[in-house]
Amino acid sequence: MTHATNRPLRALIVDDEQLARRGLEIRLQRETDVEVCGQVGNGRQALSAIDELSPDIVFLDIQMPGMDGFETLRRFAGPDMPVVIFVTAFAEHAIRAFEANALDYLLKPIDDRRLAEALEKARAQLMQSGAAVHRDRLLRMICQLTGKELTLDEALGSAPRAAKIAIREGDETVCVPVQDIDWVEAAGDYLCIHANQNTHVLRGTMKGMEQALGDTRFARVHRSTIVNLDRVRSYRNHTNGEYFLTLEGEKEVKVSRSYKQCVQRLHAAR
Repeated sequence: MTHATNRPLRALIVDDEQLARRGLEIRLQRETDVEVCGQVGNGRQALSAIDELSPDIVFLDIQMPGMDGFETLRRFAGPDMPVVIFVTAFAEHAIRAFEANALDYLLKPIDDRRLAEALEKARAQLMQSGAAVHRDRLLRMICQLTGKELTLDEALGSAPRAAKIAIREGDETVCVPVQDIDWVEAAGDYLCIHANQNTHVLRGTMKGMEQALGDTRFARVHRSTIVNLDRVRSYRNHTNGEYFLTLEGEKEVKVSRSYKQCVQRLHAAR
């Protein structure tokens, strides 16, 4: 993810305290290259806002009722995720986030100097390919914070083509049926598995995931994307020979020219 220099940075504020949101908004309004595109009060609202507003930066409170900041981050993790700056009133959470390689954190009450430093880091990440490094660090953090980091081979067990994929999340292991998977994205050394409106993060390769899913209703449509063809609602071609698939839930994914045979499979099946 790189930032276009001809527009302001779009910032989303996520905090369950209205005064805290307003205070951060006022500080950000002083920055000529930052635009607050929205503010929400909990993790679930954050997921919808990120999908709708496509912010460049998310200021994410850690201590929130229901879905905390770490869980919220896990759910919107993916290759196109925005830069995340944690905000917390608790020093132990700040240290935890920092040690987990988050871009930065802000301790409440927010200090103007620390905010300026965090924004400078965000600008640097968004202006260069280092944004991909930030993304990979966040995905690694998700695995570390939600329990033992499993590889794809460990998640599949001994079965070369598994009916379920076991993913450690917190104190429990979630078994995701393969048939429930909507699409899979590669993000560095990690895979983001999207199923039933949830995102699960796992260490692995696209080649390994292809082998695990088999060649039934799943198709590689891009070097970093696998889709469940049963989830495709429509598709359209592009002038450069690429295609775009619209999945259930209005998610749109690109089919690169080297993988356009999947569209032929769709033609044959319909």
